Amino acid sequence: LGTSNTTSYIESVSGVAAGGRTGLTAVVVGVLFLLALLFSPLAGMIPAYATSGALFYVAILMLSGLVSIDWRDLTEASPVVVTCLVMPLTFSIAEGITLGFIAYAAIKLFSGKGRDVSMSVWVMSAIFIVKYLAG
Repeated sequence: LGTSNTTSYIESVSGVAAGGRTGLTAVVVGVLFLLALLFSPLAGMIPAYATSGALFYVAILMLSGLVSIDWRDLTEASPVVVTCLVMPLTFSIAEGITLGFIAYAAIKLFSGKGRDVSMSVWVMSAIFIVKYLAG
């Protein structure tokens, strides 16, 4: 319905934080989202800048995951910075993740730590590179 995976993740975390522990929580949230579709014309009347406060709060919640990054290891931190910068500059979460995968694989390869990268990251990076080269 036009939402990113990140939104689904934040909704899931919010449900667990509120005490939801079963699949019924997801079903209730899904039904409520479907009911919210009825109010989408009303939501369209709200200017985009009016939601900026809520989006800023969600961004702060998402930034808490950056605490677990080993910022002293540049081969780990640099791809995170690339990902975090590309997302807002391109207005695309997918582009940020794509370039983050490519940056991670490339930085590990050129720093001599290519063996630290899992096969799935190599495959995904290759697919993303082909995507960019193919246009």
